[in-house]
Amino acid sequence: MTRTRRLAVLGLLLLAVAAFPLAEARGQQPAKRYRIGVLNTSLASNAPMVEGLKTGLKQQGLLEGRDVSYVIRFTRGKEQAVAPAAEELVREKVDLIFANGAAAAQAAKAATATIPIVFTLVSDPVAAGLVKDLALPGANVTGVSAMTTELVPKRLEILKSVAPGVRRVLVVAHPDDPGSVAAQKKAQEVAAQFGVEVLARSVRNAADVQQALRELKPGDGMLPPDLPRLEIPGQMLEASLAQKFPAVFPTTLWIQQGALASYGSDPYWEGVQAASLVARILKGARPRDLAVEGATKLTLAINQETAKSLGITVPEALLKRADRVVE
Repeated sequence: MTRTRRLAVLGLLLLAVAAFPLAEARGQQPAKRYRIGVLNTSLASNAPMVEGLKTGLKQQGLLEGRDVSYVIRFTRGKEQAVAPAAEELVREKVDLIFANGAAAAQAAKAATATIPIVFTLVSDPVAAGLVKDLALPGANVTGVSAMTTELVPKRLEILKSVAPGVRRVLVVAHPDDPGSVAAQKKAQEVAAQFGVEVLARSVRNAADVQQALRELKPGDGMLPPDLPRLEIPGQMLEASLAQKFPAVFPTTLWIQQGALASYGSDPYWEGVQAASLVARILKGARPRDLAVEGATKLTLAINQETAKSLGITVPEALLKRADRVVE
């Protein structure tokens, strides 16, 4: 081999060696890890909707630690802490905010007009002012609706199934909570279909609730509201059990506390469902173009022990339809 050819071969080898580390480095560059800010008003960081989100993103091929990480802020039910927590997530420059509940979603929307927001546990997104239209949200916000307003007729139907003699139903709303106000209005609109009169009362605190409860008579029923302030539906549960007023609650949370019946969305499955929206946004979709989805997993729960204590015989057909029966 001539000297010239040897030099040419050596030059090619040097080029290959020089290129190899660069190619290897390029091959080892990790994909972007998205930072998801979680904002909710729950008492713990591992709230059901957050665990549902993690499960759903795993199903979408986005693994925690490899593809996504979480910056979690939970306010332990303190209303005054929600807005500062939202602002903190914005300062953290997260790629997306996962907001649970109307108050959290509203705080996130007020804090940023650019970071995408996906919500769950919102009873009525339009009434809450989060989106202008469910089909075309139109801003940086979309999510999964708990459909509390839409499901009012179903709850009234269940109430009449377990207590056919009910003629008056107490439906309270907090004036500062658009979702509960919308649900109360819906109850008034459909009451005649079920042969009941709705006692629509506005409540802000424990005293207001007690005043409303004093208007009830034996044989009346209740549709407690879906509120982040749990003391209001909590007082209604106590009255239901102590004074034997049949009541249908909006979530299974209350069945665990002894409520007669509940019908509504499941927080964990709302998180799973919302994960598909989150994944699409992280891949480039715009929230404004993604329709708000209605919760697809609805749960009917019956507490047979409570039914017996209230002197109620739950129809067999309703028990067969129930997703959960507490004996």
